[in-house]
Amino acid sequence: MSPVMKTTVLLVLSNCFMTFAWYGHLKNLSDRKWIVAALASWGIALFEYLIQVPANRIGHTRMSLPQLKILQEAVSLSVFVPFAWLYMKQPLRSNYLYAGLCILAAVYFIFKA
Repeated sequence: MSPVMKTTVLLVLSNCFMTFAWYGHLKNLSDRKWIVAALASWGIALFEYLIQVPANRIGHTRMSLPQLKILQEAVSLSVFVPFAWLYMKQPLRSNYLYAGLCILAAVYFIFKA
């Protein structure tokens, strides 16, 4: 597997953890004190960092820092939209599509030689 593909796969996995760390407590721990949610989020975020740090180190062997960041943003949106829709039961809106197209354009331009 190429370093760019390996980086992308690892970033998808890390973003799954981070999305739950950042937003999952809104559904699961809304009746608890904020400190409980923060501690739970930190616990989840540990796994995110254990995947994200190697992803960025692998990716930086072939990509520039701006390319890594734009890739991360594209992955983040790709993970967040299904999470918001399927897990958090948020309605899908056309602005998600437009935001996605803007991110895809950013990916295209940052990787264009």
